[in-house]
Amino acid sequence: MSLYRDEAIVLRTHKLGEADRIVTLLTRSHGKVRAVGKGVRRTSSRFGSRLEPFMHVDVQLSTGRSLDIVTQAETLGAYGRPVCEDYTLYTAGTVMLETAERLVEAEHEPALQQYWLLVGAVRALAGREHAPGLVLDSYLLRALAVAGWAPSFTDCARCGEPGPHQAFAVASGGAVCGECRPPGAAAPAPETFALLAALLAGDWAVADASAERHRGEGNGLVAAFCQFHLERQLRSLPLVERV
Repeated sequence: MSLYRDEAIVLRTHKLGEADRIVTLLTRSHGKVRAVGKGVRRTSSRFGSRLEPFMHVDVQLSTGRSLDIVTQAETLGAYGRPVCEDYTLYTAGTVMLETAERLVEAEHEPALQQYWLLVGAVRALAGREHAPGLVLDSYLLRALAVAGWAPSFTDCARCGEPGPHQAFAVASGGAVCGECRPPGAAAPAPETFALLAALLAGDWAVADASAERHRGEGNGLVAAFCQFHLERQLRSLPLVERV
């Protein structure tokens, strides 16, 4: 039996048998890992509550034939309760977890940037550091950028013409100039472009000062951009409560 230890954030769980649970983890060094938590659904389990979605944990696992086995878990960040107790936080966080699982498809392949990005986003969400919708949109934009789909909010995404521009085309990769603008392209307000650029860059001073109408316009563009590149709808996205 081969043992290894890693830090991880819990993405998803589902029941196995009468007392076990299959846990999907995004780890720091081993990428996405699916493992069995034996007996974690029993009230006497020593670490069952640590293997819930949004929890940031230090885990020890043993290598199995098809699924690894969790042999130990210690809490690094108890984000599960504060996120799950608030519907707005929970729905935003669920989209983050689903997106991370989609973007990191292969198991046991390191995805360090995606790991740290998700941990930071869940921490900010649980700590109410910023509006939940802003945290979600910033996470989605940055996660897609790490995956190779960085949108442009200034220069034209097709020809590179320096901006700012007045149109946004999801399929083209972001802002587009007048000549490259396809039929049906959106025409966001300049403030919306500035907000999206700030969320991508992590400029929270600009993002936090944005108006609600520009946040609403921006999250619609982010949702469309995300689902276009993931090539299928995020099941949790329609449930997000935008405040």
